[in-house]
Amino acid sequence: MEGVLTPEIWIAVAEKTKIPELRRTTRDEPDYDKLMRGRLAILDRHGLKLSDIQSVIGTLNPLPGAKDFLDELRSLVQVIILSDTFEQFAAPLLRQLGWPALLCHRLVVEHDHIVNYQLRIREQKREAVAAFKRLNYHVISAGDSYNDTAMLLEANVGFLIHAPEKVKQEFPQFQAVESLADLLKLIKAELK
Repeated sequence: MEGVLTPEIWIAVAEKTKIPELRRTTRDEPDYDKLMRGRLAILDRHGLKLSDIQSVIGTLNPLPGAKDFLDELRSLVQVIILSDTFEQFAAPLLRQLGWPALLCHRLVVEHDHIVNYQLRIREQKREAVAAFKRLNYHVISAGDSYNDTAMLLEANVGFLIHAPEKVKQEFPQFQAVESLADLLKLIKAELK
C-alpha cells in the first residue's frame, strides 16, 4: 500500500515531527522486526502517541492516480492489498481509495501509547499469496520494497513499482515500472 498507492506514513510522521530516524522504511531495512523495534524505541524516546501519528495520517492523500488505478483494476479482477501497515493507521487512506480490501497487522496500544505490534502471521504477504494459490487463484502481485519480494516470488507473476535501485538490482527477475498506468498495462497484458 505505502509507496505504491499512498505516501509512506512513517516518512510523513518523520517530516511532521522533525525526527529523521523515522524516515527508515522497508525500502531501507529488510528486517521488519528490527525496523519496528527501532520505530517503537524512537516513539517512546520522543513521547509520540498513536493519536499523534493518526493526526498526521489524517492530512495525507493517496498518491496521484491511485484511486483511478484501483477502480479500473477492480472492474477487471478482485483486488486485495497486502500491507505491513497497521489497522490503526489505514482507515483515512482506505476511505479515500473507496475502501479496498486490506490485510495488515495491528498495533498494541495502551492509553494511546504504542507498546508493541502484532503481526497477523509471520511472512503474511507470502502466506496470503500461497493461500490464494491453494484456492486456485492466479495471483498477480506488485510491490516496491524488500518486504514485498517474498510475496512477488510466491505469486504467479510479480512486478516492482516505484522500487529503489538497490531492490531492482537485487531482484532483476521482476519487471519494474515507475507509474500506476504502466503497472495497469502489465496487469492487463497478463489477464489476456
